Amino acid sequence: MHTYQSAPVETTVEAPTSEMRLLSKGKVFWNLTKVSINNQTPNVLVKLNPSSYSSKASDGGDKEEPPKQKLLRYPVLPLNDTLERFLLTAQPHLTPKEFEKQKEITQQFKDKEGDKLQGLLEEVGKREKNWLAQRWLTTAYLKYRDPVTVYISPGMTFPYQKFKDMRDYVDYTAKVIYGLGEFKGIVDAGQIPIVKMGKNELDNSQFGKVFGTCRIPIRGTDRIVYNPCSNYIVVIYKNHFYKLCLYDKDGCLLSAKSLAKQLDEIMAAENDFGVPYGILTTDNRDNWAEAYEQLAKTPENCEALNTIQKALFTVSLDQCIDVEPEQQATQLILGLIHGNGSKINSGNRWMDKTIQLVVNPNGNVGFTYEHSPAEGQPIAMMMDYVVKKMGEDKNYGSSGSSETGGKPQKISFAKPNPCVDQWIFYAKRNIDKLVHDLECNVLKFKCYGKDYIKKQKLGPDSFVQMALQLAFYKMHKVPGAQYESAHLRIFENGRTETIRSCSNESLAFCKAMTEGKASVKEKAALLREAVVGHQKYARLALQGLGVDRHLLGLKMMAQENGLPIPEFYSSPGYTKSMHFRVSTSQVATTYDAFMGYGPATDDGYAACYNPRDQDIIVAITSWSYNFETNPDKFAKALEAAFLEMQDVLDKDPQDNKPKSKL
Repeated sequence: MHTYQSAPVETTVEAPTSEMRLLSKGKVFWNLTKVSINNQTPNVLVKLNPSSYSSKASDGGDKEEPPKQKLLRYPVLPLNDTLERFLLTAQPHLTPKEFEKQKEITQQFKDKEGDKLQGLLEEVGKREKNWLAQRWLTTAYLKYRDPVTVYISPGMTFPYQKFKDMRDYVDYTAKVIYGLGEFKGIVDAGQIPIVKMGKNELDNSQFGKVFGTCRIPIRGTDRIVYNPCSNYIVVIYKNHFYKLCLYDKDGCLLSAKSLAKQLDEIMAAENDFGVPYGILTTDNRDNWAEAYEQLAKTPENCEALNTIQKALFTVSLDQCIDVEPEQQATQLILGLIHGNGSKINSGNRWMDKTIQLVVNPNGNVGFTYEHSPAEGQPIAMMMDYVVKKMGEDKNYGSSGSSETGGKPQKISFAKPNPCVDQWIFYAKRNIDKLVHDLECNVLKFKCYGKDYIKKQKLGPDSFVQMALQLAFYKMHKVPGAQYESAHLRIFENGRTETIRSCSNESLAFCKAMTEGKASVKEKAALLREAVVGHQKYARLALQGLGVDRHLLGLKMMAQENGLPIPEFYSSPGYTKSMHFRVSTSQVATTYDAFMGYGPATDDGYAACYNPRDQDIIVAITSWSYNFETNPDKFAKALEAAFLEMQDVLDKDPQDNKPKSKL
């Protein structure tokens, strides 16, 4: 999300320094993208001075362009290097006999198809500054046919709120809307600071791709539309849609009081629930595409769809649901991920919008964001910015324009025909099944946080990754292929590379911790070696030197040139190491907030974590229909892993610095 790692460095930004270029498209995978890895890139919590941004809407007029960023070309790696690293990452998942066979298959691939495909990819790399960007967008997202709900779109929580009454609820929502408008002013002014990793600048273009952006369902392959110069938002209440102008006639951002007045008018206007058109957006992409075609047959619906798509973002004013205190965190993230079903709030959404602000009178607040155009950094930074501003100033939002901006306009759909009714029925059924199938446990581990880990001279991110490895091994008795995303922002339009967290070092550590033969000193040494091994691979991934994107590029060359897919891609080492049973991401914030999303495999988990100074928050999900996985048991195993690792380090505090093979 924002800068995902440990040691925050504050920087004051006075002047525009970054470029906000919009591309025709831009998107990523279901896994959340890690913007930085612990101890590789400083975690920058930026102080954006109020005097340095404009509260006016973009007018599209002439203005000084921010300086062009100096970004690297995305490389085509040497094939030998990639295959050597691949073998090391595949080895933990194979028996010695299987590994020998895998080495033969890999060598044959290199000698035969691999060299030819490498040559084709190198030619593409010469023509395109980032050969991966559009291919990744299309393959990982736009062609992906499962629902964006759960599978693609994560939820990002705000700290839990205790609303005194509905007045407090509306006023809070208005202030958050105001804050998002203010943040957009910072983006439009090019004042998101440029951060460097070593000597290399990190690409800031994704900040310009989230406001006014929407995914459009099309059978086979979706598309994305960008409307960054829009001047309104869409409010969804009881399944009704309203267009709410965010600026006055002079283009100045409306005050929170003016926004609250419009929210009051919307809520007063609706006593009954409307047709849940929004629930169509939660369905399988091809189902939604079919329904979309039916909806778009009438001019009234075309206008409604167009208005929603062009909004800067949507705001879902949800129906209050009672939540037991011990279930608050779990229900918070589930409400953001899927809306709790067709009879609760799943219809009060438009899942194709990149930014959806969701506010429930029960105090559950956060974002649901569609992952296609950008990684999570802009979304998480928005949350940090708004929460910080509201915490510092009780009168936050009062400096905006006192004009009304006009009355909110209802967005009307035509009466649904029998075909649309049928698609709504299917969407309700499917989202209810998805809600039933997804299980969640939010672990709030309070015994220690990243301060303790850093005192052990270990990287917090890598430490948590090894705890996840240990928890999985303790539960399932096998090493779990574990995905962690590393940003590629040193490259123009860079998205992510995979950090393969399961390694020979992590497996040795897990065996030592579970087999009862190793001494405390041996366990501590293996723990440190596993953490260092992960850090080294993470550094490689951040430099674009991982395994997965290069291998994907070679496979795409076969597909694009009508060549057969090599046997290598169905080999045990490749398929087992690519079956990511643990899908992870670090989304760091100092607030009591976190992100969550659905698992990548039927027999696996998603684990998104926020390591704070004194605690660690982990949102864990898995599927109820799989009897091997259980988020409650995994949370207990993870908590036990954290405690066992602490016990080992406390008993052997020596600063061992083993070298990793990676």
